[in-house]
Amino acid sequence: MSLYSEYMDEIATRKKDLGLNPKPIDSAELLSEIIEQIKDTGHEHRADSLKFFIYNTLPGTTSAAGVKAQFLKEIILGASVEGITAEFAFELLSHMKGGPSVDALLDLALSDDAAAATPAAEVLKTQVFLYEADTDRLEAAFKAGNAIAKDILESYAQAEFFTKLPEIAEKIDVVTYIAGEGDISTDLLSPGNQAHSRSDRELHGQCMMTPQAQQEIVALQKQHPDAKVMLIAEKGTMGVGSSRMSGVNNVALWAGQQASPYVPFVNFAPVVAGTNGISPIFLTTVDVTGGIGLDLKNWVKKVDASGDTVLDANGEPVLEEAYSVATGTVLTIDTKAKKLYNGGQELADVSSSFTPQKVEFMKAGGSYALVFGKKLQTIAANALGIKAPQVFAPSKEISIENQGLTAVEKIFNKNALGVASDTALHAGSDVRVRVNIVGSQDTTGLMTSQELESMAATVISPSVDGAYQSGCHTASVWDSKAQTNIPKLMSFMNKFGLITARDPKGVYPAMTDVIHKVLNDITVDDWSIIIGGDSHTRMSKGVAFGADSGTVAVALATGESAMPIPESVKVTFKGDMKGHMDFRDVVHATQAQMLKQFGGENVFQGRIIEVQIGTLMADQAFTFTDWTAEMKAKASICISNDETLIKSLELSKSRIQVMIDKGMDNDVSMLQGLIDLADKRIAEIQSGENPALAPDNNASYYAEVVIDLDQIDEPMIADPDVNNADVSKRYTHDTIRPTSFYAGTKKVDLGFVGSCMVHKGDMQIIAQMLRNLESQGEVKFNAPLVIAPPTYNIVDELKAEGDWELLQKYAGFEFDDSAPKGAARTEYQNIMYLERPGCNLCMGNQEKAAKGDTVLATSTRLFQGRVVEDSNEKKGESLLASTPMVVLATVLGRIPTLEEYKAAVKGITLTDFAPPSQDLSVEPQAVPVKVAG
Repeated sequence: MSLYSEYMDEIATRKKDLGLNPKPIDSAELLSEIIEQIKDTGHEHRADSLKFFIYNTLPGTTSAAGVKAQFLKEIILGASVEGITAEFAFELLSHMKGGPSVDALLDLALSDDAAAATPAAEVLKTQVFLYEADTDRLEAAFKAGNAIAKDILESYAQAEFFTKLPEIAEKIDVVTYIAGEGDISTDLLSPGNQAHSRSDRELHGQCMMTPQAQQEIVALQKQHPDAKVMLIAEKGTMGVGSSRMSGVNNVALWAGQQASPYVPFVNFAPVVAGTNGISPIFLTTVDVTGGIGLDLKNWVKKVDASGDTVLDANGEPVLEEAYSVATGTVLTIDTKAKKLYNGGQELADVSSSFTPQKVEFMKAGGSYALVFGKKLQTIAANALGIKAPQVFAPSKEISIENQGLTAVEKIFNKNALGVASDTALHAGSDVRVRVNIVGSQDTTGLMTSQELESMAATVISPSVDGAYQSGCHTASVWDSKAQTNIPKLMSFMNKFGLITARDPKGVYPAMTDVIHKVLNDITVDDWSIIIGGDSHTRMSKGVAFGADSGTVAVALATGESAMPIPESVKVTFKGDMKGHMDFRDVVHATQAQMLKQFGGENVFQGRIIEVQIGTLMADQAFTFTDWTAEMKAKASICISNDETLIKSLELSKSRIQVMIDKGMDNDVSMLQGLIDLADKRIAEIQSGENPALAPDNNASYYAEVVIDLDQIDEPMIADPDVNNADVSKRYTHDTIRPTSFYAGTKKVDLGFVGSCMVHKGDMQIIAQMLRNLESQGEVKFNAPLVIAPPTYNIVDELKAEGDWELLQKYAGFEFDDSAPKGAARTEYQNIMYLERPGCNLCMGNQEKAAKGDTVLATSTRLFQGRVVEDSNEKKGESLLASTPMVVLATVLGRIPTLEEYKAAVKGITLTDFAPPSQDLSVEPQAVPVKVAG
C-alpha cells in the first residue's frame, strides 16, 4: 500500500471516529508521493494532492517542508505545474517561515537569474527566522559585490520586516464569555489527562472546557461576527498553575484568527481576561501568540463610610461588582487610549496590556518574531558597518540612585545582553538575558520540537550551559500513546543537543526523574537563569521561570530570553520550629500568614519571592520554591549562606557524575562542563571572590513578609474547599487549615507521597514512621498509599543506606523498570504502592485516583479534575499536606488528630530548618548609579 493510500485511510478514520480534518503532513516521503501525483496531470488524486501540498503541509524544518521548498523552487525556475504559478510559489515560500524555504529563497536571490532574484529578495525581506548560516551567506555575497544581498541587508537593518506590517486596530470589539468563576487553571483550557494529544492541535482543541462551552463560543461568534470572543475568569485569575502553551493554542483555535491560510490549525491573537488579570506565566503564552490579556478589576473590595474594607463572617473582604462582564456583553478595547469601554462608558484602564513592547508583539503576530527580528536587524547593521536605527520601542532601563539591588536584580544585571546603561538596572527595566539552564518536559516537549521546527532551529545554542529533556510526566504508564510519542521526542531532542532522559540508541537505561529535581541538580551557579517548560521550574539555586513550550524553544535556539526585571517580595522568618513540624507546614503557613498580614491581598502574585532560608540544603529548600507557583509568584530565589550553598553544589556534582557514569553525557560533554562550572563557583565562594548571592541591605521591595514560626504549632493543610458557597473560592491554594479543623473525622480515600514536592528526606521519614508503627504492632493501611520517589538517585541512595529495603517490606506493589505498566491503574487496594520515579498522580494524565475520592497528597495540585475527578455522587478532593501527615492518614484512613500525629512522629527529625540568626542582606557595592530612564 502506498503512503498516500495509508494517509487516505487515516483521513477516513479520523473523520469517522473523531469528526476531524486531515492531520497536517510532516513526512518527506508522503509529500514526495503527493508531488509525483501533482506532476501527473491525469492522476485521479491530483486535485486532492494539490490541496494537501498547498494547505496541509507543516512549514519550518520538518522533512516535508524541505521537499515542499525544493518543489516550489523548481516551479520558480521554470517547471510548469498547473495550479501553482511562479508568483504563487513565492507566496507559499513566504509562509514557510525558515530553514529549507530560506535556503531556497537565498539560492534564488543570489543567483544570476534576475527574473527570480528580485522577487526572491522581496520575499526574503519579510522573513525573520534566519540563522548564522543564512546571514553568513548574505554577508559573503554582499562583500563580493552582490547588489541583491546589499539590498536585503539594508532592508533588514531598517527592520522593514516589521515596519511594513499593518498597525494593530485602534478599536477592537469583544464579546464576553465567562469561562468560569474564580481562578481558572490551564487544566480547564488544556486538560492534563489529554496531554498526549497536544501536538495534534485540532484534536487537542476538542478538549478545551466542554463541548457545550465550545458550542456557546461558536454561537457567540455567529451572533457577533465583527467581535472577538473574550474568555474571562470571573472573580479570579486566568491561567493559574501552568505556563501551558496548549491552553492558549486552544483558546486561539476557538476564538482567535488563522495565522496563515497555508498552515492549518495555527491560530493567533486570542483575547483573555480575568477579574484579577492573567497569571504571569500564562501571560507569556498570550504574548507568544500576539494576543491580549486584560486585567479587568471588575470586582472591588467594598468599603464602609470610613473607607475601611468591609469583611464577611470569615474575616475576608466583601467584593462588589464595579461593572458587569456577563456572557454576551459587547465591549470595546481602545488600543490607543488603552481603555475598556461599554458603549460610551469607560470601564477600566488597560494600559498594562498595551505597553510598547506588547503592542509590538501584537503587530508582529507574536513575540518570537520580535526576538528574531531584533537579532536580525543587529546582524545586518553590523554587516553593513552602520548603526542600527531605532525602530523598535526602546528597552526600558531604570537605574535608581542610592538604591541597592535585590537578588533578582543582581542576577538579571549579571546576565543582561545589549544594555545601553552603564549602571545597574532595577525592577521594571526590560532586559534581554542569557539563559544558563533549559528544561523541556515530555508532555509539552513535542510542542517544543514543533516550535523549534517552525522557527527553523536545528541545534542548541552553544551559550546554554545545560539542557535536559525529561520523561517524568509520562513515567507512570508505558502505554501505546507514550510508546508513540516519547521515543520520537527523545530522538529529536538528543539530536538537537539536549541531555535526554531516554537514550534513542538504547545505551543507558530510561530515567524518569522529575524534571524539576534534575534541573535543580544541574543548576550549579546561584547566579543562573533557568527556563523550563513547566510552571514548577522553580529552582532553589539561581532564579527559574516556568515557561511555555515556545519560550523554551526560543531559549534552546538562541540561549536568550527577554522580560522585565520583576519586583521582589522579601520573606524572612522569626521564632523557632517545633519538633513535630515539617518544613511543608512552614511553606503552607507562609501563604496563610502573608494573606493575613496584607488583608487578603496576595502580594506574591506576579513577583519574585526572595526567601532567606540560610542553612537549608537545596533539596529541602526546593519544597518552598516549588510551592511558589501555587502562590502565583513569578519565581522564587533562596538566599543561602556560603557553607550551605557549597554543600548543595557538591551534592549537585555527585548527582551529575551519576548521570555521566550512566552514559548520559553528549558529544560536547555538557554534563562534565556543568561539573567544571560547579568547581569554579565553589572556588569563588571559598576564596571570598564572589560569596553566595545576597541582596543589598538598601534594596527596595514591593513588600516584606515576616513568618512567625512560633505560630505554627500543628500541621497545615491546603484544602480545595470544594463546597464553599462562593464558587470563586474553591480550588484556590489560599485556604490553609490546621489539622484540628478536621477533628480526626475527615475520611481519606487515598494518600500520595511523591512528585516534585518531596526529597530524599521525605522517603527517610516514611521509613522512620514505619519503624515507629512497627514497634507498636502490625502495620496496616486503611487507605492506599502511593509513593513515587522524585529520582533514581534518591532510590539508589536509599538502597545503599537500608531504608529502601524497609519500604519494600511494606509495599504491596513495587515498580519494575524491565516490565513497566502498560495501562493506568483504575482501582487501588489498601496497600502501599512503590511507583517508579516521576510525576505520577500529580499530572493526572495517566494515573488518577477514583472519581469522588478524597486524596491527601504531598503534590502541588488541588485543581478540579487533576489528581481526582468528581463522581456523580461526590466532588473529588485533593488536599495537600506534609509527608508524615499523608502516611499517617493512610494508616488511619482519615486525617489524624494532633495528638495522634505527634505520637506518630515522636523521635523523628522532620526538618533541620532554623531561621538565619541575622539578615542575610549585604552592604551594597560602591558603584555610581544614574537614572537611565
